[in-house]
Amino acid sequence: MRAAIYRTTGPARDVLELVELAVPAPQAGEVRVAISASGVNPTDWKARAGLTGRAPDDFQVPHHDGVGRVDAIGPGVTGLTVGQRVWLYLAAAENRYGTAAEFAVVPAHKVVPLPANASDELGACLGVPALTAAYCLGGDPSAVQGKTVLVAGGAGAVGHFAIEFAKHAGAQVITTVSSEEKGELARTAGADLVLNYREENVAKRILESVGKVDRVVEVALGANIDTDAAVLAPNATIAVYAGEAEQPRIPILPLAVANATIQFALMYTVSAEDFKRLLSWTNAAIEAEALSALPVTDYGLDEIIAAQEAVEKGAVGKVLVRP
Repeated sequence: MRAAIYRTTGPARDVLELVELAVPAPQAGEVRVAISASGVNPTDWKARAGLTGRAPDDFQVPHHDGVGRVDAIGPGVTGLTVGQRVWLYLAAAENRYGTAAEFAVVPAHKVVPLPANASDELGACLGVPALTAAYCLGGDPSAVQGKTVLVAGGAGAVGHFAIEFAKHAGAQVITTVSSEEKGELARTAGADLVLNYREENVAKRILESVGKVDRVVEVALGANIDTDAAVLAPNATIAVYAGEAEQPRIPILPLAVANATIQFALMYTVSAEDFKRLLSWTNAAIEAEALSALPVTDYGLDEIIAAQEAVEKGAVGKVLVRP
């Protein structure tokens, strides 16, 4: 099979290569998926760049997320059939065969049936961003039903799904963006109030327009902590899903007055029980047509370097690699 790999970490142009590999056979508890599209996330290029501290064991096929059809099933796997459309998440976590290839072999619990009404593009966009968004919202629609939610960075992949999940659950959603183009994406996702943080006093506008918020889905805690603290309702939660170079200075008094919680969301260490809830919410939202694909930019597998570099440079929408 054709596959993108890296044998050591470093810049995309120095370490990524396109090779021919033997098609791997699924072992007990594993499933082989013929990949239709591989979704690229920031965590993918960060792993390749060596920012996560783990070097490949011989080689690594990158990318956690993707969509395709079940091609073969290993012993002991139930609930999936050959030919079934599926989406994948965290495929490359502690696994050599990520989704940037014609086939991926992954543990069966990371292979999720894709509802018939979902496009391949949506399936490839899900994975890490959608599950992170659902986790940051409390893991269940009841956590935000009737609540007010602030989503920082509403045009990003996690932000996009956080808006859609929250609206589907019955929340009021405010989001921040950095441009009109991104603002339009956030409005299309369903945000009730879209604020350009480069042009407006976000905290003032939120308090004037909707009052205090019950939950924050936060992409940049260091940059936004003062704004978040200023708008928190009693017992609110700030759910942080992205790392950043800036070390936040925590404003203790307003957070203490609100009895606030700062929660971190890293998918690699989420419990199996929590994943069951996240997957249940995600597929229910898909079936209800509450989730949509981001604007997609397609690359071929032979363009893997350009695809990863686009995400590294902050591409708007979703970058997909088509084997």
